Amino acid sequence: MSQQDERPRVDQTDLEWCHESVQGVSRTFALTVDVLDEPMSSYICLGYLVCRIADTVEDASHIPPAEQADLLRTYDAVLDPDDEADATAFVASVEPYLPEDDQMTEDWAVVRDSPRVIRTFQSLPEDVQQAIVPPARELVQGMAEFVERYEDDGGLRIQTRSELEEYCYYAAGTVGNLITNLVTRHDIAADRRRQLYETAEEFGLLLQLVNISKDVYDDYTAEDNVYLPAEWLRDAGVPQDEVLAERHKDEAASIVHRTAEFAGSFLDDAQTYLETVPLRDGNTLEAWAIPFLLAVGTLRELLSRPEDALSATGVKISRQEVFAVVSEMSTRDSRESLDELRRDISTGPYHASLSNAD
Repeated sequence: MSQQDERPRVDQTDLEWCHESVQGVSRTFALTVDVLDEPMSSYICLGYLVCRIADTVEDASHIPPAEQADLLRTYDAVLDPDDEADATAFVASVEPYLPEDDQMTEDWAVVRDSPRVIRTFQSLPEDVQQAIVPPARELVQGMAEFVERYEDDGGLRIQTRSELEEYCYYAAGTVGNLITNLVTRHDIAADRRRQLYETAEEFGLLLQLVNISKDVYDDYTAEDNVYLPAEWLRDAGVPQDEVLAERHKDEAASIVHRTAEFAGSFLDDAQTYLETVPLRDGNTLEAWAIPFLLAVGTLRELLSRPEDALSATGVKISRQEVFAVVSEMSTRDSRESLDELRRDISTGPYHASLSNAD
């Protein structure tokens, strides 16, 4: 991303397109962006799309791993303020792997139109770009490293708990730091800043580990990736490439359960982050409390029926519960309510508890 003497003005049509694109590529982040106020809503929207482009390339099982890594490094150069590379060069490199128009997904449409994302991103205030670029580049570089690490395996095959945590840091801990960079751009007490950075990565790790726990089937069948650590599966007598085999169902489900428990170990730090994050520049408590509370509900379901993560059935909470959580957070602006909501959601579907209370 080359330096410019004057920042271009925001094109409202491009900005609106970016907001619409988030709606198509991530239900959770769409909820977050929707309940942020401006200007933070647009800052997070663009920061997310910048990261999502890399994530789509990293997840693409139809791209040879060596080429995936090259594409990610090309994209990293686009984000580098000291590099003259631009997004059109990246699109030219990725073009052979784009789906045909009649098969174009919303994820790949964002990759195809990445020059529009980057152009809009470059129109944001300079301090906002400086907050987003370093963690976004760390995410991209980490993804390239993991793709290269498992180049001979076709897809990712996480080996240990520490490697799982390393991957989750690159995929989501960096996003926690990105958010924190944005909300701490102005004066903030040193103790508060330190606590935010001490818990930001854990907030990201919680959300990523929940996704890994619930998406075992899709990750393997659609992307040829296995994130459940080989050492844990080996302890249960499950070869990593047989994670979905019917004969290993009970044993593999126990590792899904173990991974969900690992995710749950980050709940306290994630809650501390929410209780500390500044609410200014359009930042709102509900924007981050909603994904946190939905993660609590998903963990509840995972721990009660981990075997569903190993089939097309999948594990997710109902639309009714999502609506109930979103509606409840829209009426609460107190951080003190988080503990009560977390407790209620962890014990049963929130919309059911509301009905019982009535």
